[in-house]
Amino acid sequence: MTLKGRTLFITGASRGIGLAIALRAARDGANIVIAAKTDKPHPKLPGTIFTAADDITRAGGNALPLVVDVRDETQVKGAIEKAAATFGGLDIVVNNASAVQRTPVMETDMRRFDLMHQINTRGTFMVSKYAIPHLEKAENPHILMNSPPLDMQEKWFAGSTAYSIAKYGMSLVVLGLAGELRDKGIAVNALWPRTTIATAAIKNLLGGERVMRMSRTPEIMADAAYLVFQKPARRRRRAARTNLLRARRGNAAAWGERCRQKMTVSTFLG
Repeated sequence: MTLKGRTLFITGASRGIGLAIALRAARDGANIVIAAKTDKPHPKLPGTIFTAADDITRAGGNALPLVVDVRDETQVKGAIEKAAATFGGLDIVVNNASAVQRTPVMETDMRRFDLMHQINTRGTFMVSKYAIPHLEKAENPHILMNSPPLDMQEKWFAGSTAYSIAKYGMSLVVLGLAGELRDKGIAVNALWPRTTIATAAIKNLLGGERVMRMSRTPEIMADAAYLVFQKPARRRRRAARTNLLRARRGNAAAWGERCRQKMTVSTFLG
């Protein structure tokens, strides 16, 4: 199944994992809406929505760069409406935008706490909410989050409590929407790597060059996302389980609504 002519709305697509997913879809000739904040070069972060648009066009896709802060309801609604009007609809939403700060509670500023929850959990909720009316009209609609399996072990929270809560909030949106949208034929899933991914966040905030050298490239996530988008969304009342999604450069785990104890290695569609 090709993504040619299908429209993807990807938050945080000016760089990193979001851009990699966009470029993988662009090779099929997809329409990519780059919904991100960076419209001018940043001293520490590579790329803007415009450089991403150029890359997508060179890869074979059609690009619509839009300045979008996922905390801003007016911007989100406007961007989704413009995307649908420009390309004649919406097929896939990728909630990739995230704020990161992995610090213990006593070292976490409350403004940073609020930022992570506004972007990660609330932003994911809001983008999905306003995209649903358009996804209902699509042939094979998908919503995909870049968020972890809901593994409630202390080790995933201690030392990064605020960030973990915000990312788990994205995953809770997956669970809720999967149930709400099953009868509408919209698949809702999440994707989370088993290793660190070489992105600007890893380099600037979580480990520098040493961890970058140990990390997988964003293309592993793009390949896994592409496999998710190939699955038929309208499998009602029947879950399609796969033990593992294997990308060309390694493995990334996709999980969904009823994975329970095997969330990291299962996909449930719709």
